[in-house]
Formats: sequence, C-alpha cells, structure tokens
Amino acid sequence: MTRKPGLLSVRAMDIVIRAELPGEEKIIDDLHLAAFGEEKLPRLLAALRSSGHWRYSFVAEAEGEVVGHVAFTRGWVDAPERLAEVAVLSPLGVRPDVQKRGVGRALVAHGVSVLAGEGWPVVFLEGDPRYYSRLGWEAGGPHGFEPPSTRIPAPAFQIVKLPAYEPWITGRLVYPEAFWLTDSVGLRG
Repeated sequence: MTRKPGLLSVRAMDIVIRAELPGEEKIIDDLHLAAFGEEKLPRLLAALRSSGHWRYSFVAEAEGEVVGHVAFTRGWVDAPERLAEVAVLSPLGVRPDVQKRGVGRALVAHGVSVLAGEGWPVVFLEGDPRYYSRLGWEAGGPHGFEPPSTRIPAPAFQIVKLPAYEPWITGRLVYPEAFWLTDSVGLRG
C-alpha cells in the first residue's frame, strides 16, 4: 500500500499534519475546549493570533477532520549578553476521542522540526513533565533558564534545545503580552 506524502500513521490512525488554514479558528477553539475545558484557551489563541508574536500553528487532520492542534509563538530570553528570540509552545490540544494515540507527539515533533529547520535556538513550554520528557523535553532550570513567573512549577518549565542554540542564551523567559492579558501563565490557587 502506498501512502500519500505527509501521511503519518499513529496507532491505527492516519493523520496529516499541516498549517492551520484561515477559517479554522472556531474548530481549533472547540478542540481545545473539549480537550481542557478551559474557557481562557480560545481567548489566549485569539490574543496570540492578533499579537504579532504568532509564528506557527499546525493541525493534525484525520479523515478530513481536525483532531489536534499546536501553536508556537515568539518569546525572548533576557540573557546577560542581549535579548534572544526563542519559541514558546502553547497550546497543544488533542480531541479527547483520539488522545493517547500519538497525535500530540506527532504535532510536537513536526513543530520542533520546523523550528529547528528555521534556526530557532530553543523552545519553551509549561506542561506535564511525565508527558513531555518522553518527547525529549527537559526542565529549564538546570540549563540556566528561569520561568517568567513564580507560579510555574520548576518541573513544568521545560525546554528543548535546537541546533542553533548557543551557550550564552540563558536567563529569564519573557512571554508575549497576550499570555499575561489572558492570565495564561502558571497555576492559580
């Protein structure tokens, strides 16, 4: 059997990972609501899309339906030498009925590959280390990075260094304003 170019097989399901298309915003918002039940995620996505810091948005499509989404925005590391432009992965969501089948893993791998190919030095995220460590992510603190907020637990503040990383890039991560305006940084209460 011959597969179409770009077709991936993840646990008995064929998916295509592609860029988000205009008009898919509502589908993606609904996907994140279903995955997390958090009303602020659609607000965060809208704020990031209009912020000028939006860089990449990929969807996983299976049988013509969007089943997963990941976005990457620009952030900075306030390094001693100068500001360094970096990427921030947020959010990643997979439709509940297809979770635990490799869709999230495929989206993250695709996005990181694109970022590496375009010369980004490092990618940051806030997330469950039990999940992301299996994908090659590590805690940022031991690598000289500080989270943008004390509300981010140290194990959840994670990075993946890319080939363009240089050792002088250390310091505090600075999120785009959209994360703060939507109260999407760290844990509350």
